[in-house]
Amino acid sequence: MDINLNLNSSAPSVADILILGTHTKTEKKAKKEVNVPAMSGWFKDCKEALESLAAAADFTGDAGTSFTFDWEGQRVLALGLGDKKDFDAEAARRAMANAINAQKLLVKSVAINIDTMTVKGNLETTLSAFTEAIHLSLYDFDKYLSTKRTPKLKKVIFDSKAKKTAAKKLEQAIKEATLVSESVNVARDFVNEPPNVLNSESYAKEVLKDVKNIKGVKAKVLGKAELKKHKMGMFLSVNAGSAYQPQLVHLTYTPPKATKNTKHIAFVGKGLTFDTGGYSLKPGASMVNMKFDMAGSATVFGAFRACALLGLPVKVSCFLGMTDNAVNALATMPDSIVTAKNGKTVEILNTDAEGRLVLGDVLTYASEHEPDAIIDAATLTGACLVALGTEVCGLMGNDKKLTNSLIKAAESADEYIWELPIKKEWREDMKSNIADLKNIGSNRFAGTPKAAAFLENFVGEGIPWAHLDIAGCGDSQAHLPYCPKKGASGVMVRTLVELVKTTK
Repeated sequence: MDINLNLNSSAPSVADILILGTHTKTEKKAKKEVNVPAMSGWFKDCKEALESLAAAADFTGDAGTSFTFDWEGQRVLALGLGDKKDFDAEAARRAMANAINAQKLLVKSVAINIDTMTVKGNLETTLSAFTEAIHLSLYDFDKYLSTKRTPKLKKVIFDSKAKKTAAKKLEQAIKEATLVSESVNVARDFVNEPPNVLNSESYAKEVLKDVKNIKGVKAKVLGKAELKKHKMGMFLSVNAGSAYQPQLVHLTYTPPKATKNTKHIAFVGKGLTFDTGGYSLKPGASMVNMKFDMAGSATVFGAFRACALLGLPVKVSCFLGMTDNAVNALATMPDSIVTAKNGKTVEILNTDAEGRLVLGDVLTYASEHEPDAIIDAATLTGACLVALGTEVCGLMGNDKKLTNSLIKAAESADEYIWELPIKKEWREDMKSNIADLKNIGSNRFAGTPKAAAFLENFVGEGIPWAHLDIAGCGDSQAHLPYCPKKGASGVMVRTLVELVKTTK
């Protein structure tokens, strides 16, 4: 996508369609209060052209509405933005996504007058939200379609009267939003790949290929032999039935001016490329879409990738535990007891509670690198959907400062997150009678925080840790116009990037 900035603009750029924003305002007409469009910043004769159209009489500028008309040979889209006081970055993101979705198959170029729809008077915030909306809305996983759904739209021009002296900071806002959005789309691509294409070995190769030329990034992969040396008994137990090698991908981004005081954030991701449930076999209907069980790893990788491309002044490590959970004669049986990397023994009562086994060993490995904080992400529990629905990410952790920072980062990124507690009773419930721990609780209640209580055992002492359960929000966020109606959402990538941006 070619995105250009046209500053000191007194006339609209040449494009197939011009988008002008309009809020709604209340006026008295015939002693009644009615909503009418507030066309602030519009070209005078363009405004008059719209007002003269009888067909536009019902257009009020309400959010989610639009009206298309012709003005002096130019096609114009009046984009309804709703009440100006409610117009924030997320409202801008959604409004622009709706506009792009409506036009992407119809026109080759779009000119957008950002002066008519500035978020709280801040052009940088506006450009960032609009750029994200454009890139995220144009995403389409049509790789395996014989007839591609390639958007016709190839060029976007942002017009503004702002002086050209502001160009550097405004272009930087577009660049940063582009890099983050592209990383969200990379994460989406990985999640959407079918399991007969994306297995642990091919996944690891693709990640290494992607980061190969990113400045400041080093990468290595631990295979089965290395995992045995590290005594990762839980991880290996999940891989026991697989035809593919387990892969622990270890990525490190070090900023150019790193010192001993540079903060170090570690991301850990669950990368189950497919989950049959193992011997605790899932019902057929529940097995569909289990290719999405690696969304946690794709999410943290997308965030890692964006942080490195942005050149943030924080060291970021990324640990991706990749395998599938399959069934063969060697697969782990329920009632088995295995030994984790940190020496704890674990009774495996349900082989479908496998993600926590992989994450546990990877969390221990990550802890050995002594980060200032660890955040893991996983499609871990169906119970999270019951508790928080499909739109909200579950958050748990051992450090209030870290969880508060994540909540603040999510608010900044306009993504939904909610903290759940980890109670001592749930920690007790994860203890086994014949091993140190068991991998499921005694009942189905509080399944999400009980899983977090299990994971907590594998985080190094004194290391702040947070767990993101993205089982609901990682998939099909149809309420967001900048997300595909079906398929990977990429939600929480922007939150994690925001967290690293604000780490001091």
